[in-house]
This record gives sequence, structure tokens and C-alpha cells, in this order.
Amino acid sequence: MLEIFTNPFYTFCMGLGLGAVFLIMASFSHWKTKGEFRRYKTHLSDKLELEARQMQETNKEKARLSSENESLRLQVARLNEKPDNKMGRELEILARAEKHMIINAPGFAPAWELAKSAALSQIEAEEKGSSFPQKIFRKLIGSGSTSSTSVPLPENAAANAKTASSNATVA
Repeated sequence: MLEIFTNPFYTFCMGLGLGAVFLIMASFSHWKTKGEFRRYKTHLSDKLELEARQMQETNKEKARLSSENESLRLQVARLNEKPDNKMGRELEILARAEKHMIINAPGFAPAWELAKSAALSQIEAEEKGSSFPQKIFRKLIGSGSTSSTSVPLPENAAANAKTASSNATVA
């Protein structure tokens, strides 16, 4: 039996058969790898196409939003130019500045609150008609109507009026 393994033809055939098996295995592996590579290429191209579409949509959305932002900015600027809105804006600025100063300036708050209360009392006095210019106008022109000046009733008259109205409602 050892003669078979020592025969050069038999050894050649064994090597050739073993080489053919390895060649078939390598070809199968190469074919399988080539198929996977082709699949990865198509997967990559599909992914790149999807990302390109998504990037285009994102750029379109960005352009739309930037144009919308610009139009809104122009509309806000146009609305800020109206006198009513301008005064409201100025008032908002002053209110925010006041809040900032009250929070950050320790000596400012009491003086500011005193100034605000004085201004409020002046405005209330003007509305009631007791300010100096309104007193002069009232003396020159007159009070306008007599019902605006009210005389307080004595306490017993007020009580009698209440009881008389309640008796009238019961009867």
C-alpha cells in the first residue's frame, strides 16, 4: 500500500484534485464576495440618492423659511413705523428698562417708586379736575353740569332713604 503513495502519478493526481477543490472553493468564495460587493454598491448608491433628495428638500425648506423670515422682518419693521405701535414699543422699552433698573440698581428703586407714585397722583388729580390748569378753565368756563358736584347727605337722611325704598318695594 505504500507503493501507491510513492507513485509520482498518484501523487500528481492527488495534488491536482486537492488544487481543484481549493480552486472551486476560492471561485465560490469570490463569486459570493462579488455578489455582496455588488449589493453594497447598490445599497450605497440608493443611500446617497436618498440623502441627496433629503438635502435638496432641506435646502428648499431653508430657502422658504429664510424668505418667510425676511418678509416677516420687513412686516415687523413696517408695523413698528406706525405711530401707535411706535409709542407702544417705546412704552415696552421703558417698562423693561424700569424692571432692569429696579432689579440691578439698589438705590434707584425707592426713588423710582416715589417718582411713579407722584406722577400717578398728578394724573389722578388732572383726571379729577383739581390740577391748576383745570381749576383756571373751570373758573373761566364753568363746571359744565351741576350734577358733577355732589353734596354729601347727613347720616340720618341716608338711613331714611334706605328704609323708604325698602318699604316701597315690599308694598
